[in-house]
Amino acid sequence: MLARVWSAALVGIDAVKVGVEVDVAGGLPGIVVVGLPDAAVQESRERVKAALKNAGYAVPMRRMVVNLMPADLRKEGPSFDLPISIGVLAATEQISLTLLEQTLFLGELSLDGSLHPVTGVIAIAAAAQALGIQKLVVPADNAREAAVVEGLEVYGFQNLSEVADFLNQPAGYSPLQLDGTEQLFAARVTGLDLKDVKGQIQARRALEIAAAGGHNLVFVGPPGSGKTMLARRLPGIMPQLSFEEALEVTQIHSVAGMLKNRGTLVGERPFRSPHHSASGPSLVGGGSFPRPGEISLSHRGILYLDELTEFKREVLEFLRQPLEDGQVTISRTRQAVSFPAKFTLVASTNPCPCGYFGDTIQPCTCSPRQREQYWAKLSGPLMDRIDLQVAVNRLKPEEITQQSLGEPTETVRQRVEAARNVAYQRFEAANKNSHLHCNAEMQSSQIRQWCQLDDRTRSLLENAIRKLGLSARGTDRILKVSRTIADLAGDQDLQMAHVAEAIQYRTIDRMQ
Repeated sequence: MLARVWSAALVGIDAVKVGVEVDVAGGLPGIVVVGLPDAAVQESRERVKAALKNAGYAVPMRRMVVNLMPADLRKEGPSFDLPISIGVLAATEQISLTLLEQTLFLGELSLDGSLHPVTGVIAIAAAAQALGIQKLVVPADNAREAAVVEGLEVYGFQNLSEVADFLNQPAGYSPLQLDGTEQLFAARVTGLDLKDVKGQIQARRALEIAAAGGHNLVFVGPPGSGKTMLARRLPGIMPQLSFEEALEVTQIHSVAGMLKNRGTLVGERPFRSPHHSASGPSLVGGGSFPRPGEISLSHRGILYLDELTEFKREVLEFLRQPLEDGQVTISRTRQAVSFPAKFTLVASTNPCPCGYFGDTIQPCTCSPRQREQYWAKLSGPLMDRIDLQVAVNRLKPEEITQQSLGEPTETVRQRVEAARNVAYQRFEAANKNSHLHCNAEMQSSQIRQWCQLDDRTRSLLENAIRKLGLSARGTDRILKVSRTIADLAGDQDLQMAHVAEAIQYRTIDRMQ
């Protein structure tokens, strides 16, 4: 007898519906799996036979052919254990076939028939809902994760026997119900507080602008000036993730196998901080079956590169395309996979190899040639894509000993959220289907529309272009930052003061 069960395979963070066909026919006993299975799927033959036997079901002493379709799509991982087992039970008429057409199955089996969680469940659940699948059967540990997706009946089970009983007597089971918005609120955690930062007024202002507009930021200063301390407080002042954004972030972390609390949406913006010894593939993602790298894991959050100039130049060049396009495309022989990568780049570095060039107390011991080689690791096109370039100076003695606290994170976040709302309403008024989330994502047409300058301000910008040698991309970045500064000030039109402040953040493009 022939039976068909539905499952799914991951392609990037998207899922493709996979049909699991099981045919029981004459021949030598055994299970043959076809349809481009990887080693983990091939090994499911032994897990399935042992699980069925130990769960008390009959394993036919006949030849069973399992076909995973589409046949030209590579299938990987242990998540096909459960659908193959259900297919065998259906083909041997040990379970009811009523629900099979409208149900999708996922799960890894142990030899005793118990179910273990698999990765990428929330991405598969979202795809199943979009495809019109009514029911999703997953291991119990994955149920809360899948139930975050609305419009889908999710059932979680501990073992194979429970799944078979559900298929035979579905009336005795109820789907798991979760409030995704409530889960998002519960996942929100409080980050480090900005009030602990002493002095550094300009750097704090740059953090606020970066959070309000989604702008890339680099801090340059001597050791101990507080660059890392400042950067780690940026997530706290950024707006809370919307439900749609949280779903995107959670899907990426689920596919990467990094979802710490299954069933809870990632409620805070990611903050990824790879070491400067990181390779290019670890940043952009890769592997025979591509998986997201640090760039995609930073989606809707922050990628922090400490000691920027210590990264290899070729590794830093991997950042250019994602910073411009908001996605990473990884090409392999059989397929090309795209991962979302709309992140805010925050970096910090010393001004020279010894770290004290321009310091008012400790003299620099580097030669001009050494400083030139030090900054040569950062190409002009890469620096063009960093909107805010801020010099962080050593704190003065009176700033170090002061007892008064700075402005707290909550106060700054309120201003940031107000500015983001202004920008969002502007995007929605122009196009209700706009996918823009912040000013940094504006394209040329939006810049022309919302960053118009009067004659005096245009003259100021032209002089800055000549003196700083700015490219057209660098000029657009200034206008985007100016738009964010105007939003923070509550001004509808760009003014000279807004553009002048934005220009001040472009003065260290090529520090030597």
